[in-house]
Amino acid sequence: MRFAKTAILFIALVFIAPMAFAGAWWSTVDRPSSWRSADWSATGLLPSPSASTDAAIYVLSARTGGFKGAFSVHSWIAVKERNAASYTRFDKVGWGSPIRRDAYAADAAWYSNRPWIVAHLSGAEAEAALPRVEAAIAAYPFSKRGDYRIWPGPNSNSFVAHVLREVPQLDAVLPPNAVGRDYLSGGEWFALDPDGLDVHVSLAGLAGLSAGLRSGIEINLLGQTAGIDFKGPALKIPAVGRVGF
Repeated sequence: MRFAKTAILFIALVFIAPMAFAGAWWSTVDRPSSWRSADWSATGLLPSPSASTDAAIYVLSARTGGFKGAFSVHSWIAVKERNAASYTRFDKVGWGSPIRRDAYAADAAWYSNRPWIVAHLSGAEAEAALPRVEAAIAAYPFSKRGDYRIWPGPNSNSFVAHVLREVPQLDAVLPPNAVGRDYLSGGEWFALDPDGLDVHVSLAGLAGLSAGLRSGIEINLLGQTAGIDFKGPALKIPAVGRVGF
């Protein structure tokens, strides 16, 4: 009984309280009423492709639309080969064929929400990693029509998290409020990053643990993540995101 009370208190303080705060904050934010009225234009966040001949890889996230934006972000990948005149963007979406290529500008707002850069490689490092990124995208098992589930996954964040796990050169994990990121590829319950630095255990994205040099220590519950990042010191707060020290 004492353990049950402690567990309930832990969930209430670590998961429910931040989500309640995020919901209250989001209710005060001015946002579009529908996707038709939202801004989907380029934000100028990424450098112009013509500014450099170097290869580049970017992972970006932005708050998603509707009230679910209080609790989750949408993530995507933008790449540029050496000497390329433009970026190529990859998203997973919930309609039609799920893996979309260049459906939006590489750094476009998502439901009027400005994105930020989660991970970035450029130059020789990006050029070396690009084949692995392309291979991970091509091998993603949930890429067919109907292979999308908004919660607990596989969704847009499940897709990008798969690429990050398969390409350790990017050396990053998605934000703690990237709902679906912990739904492992193929629906497995266990995954070890190729370089052995992180281990992931997940029950279909509903509950799990991640630990390692990249992830720090994470507890995943119902699509949200709480934990501590030791490498780039920060708290990982459900619905809120990373709060650095």
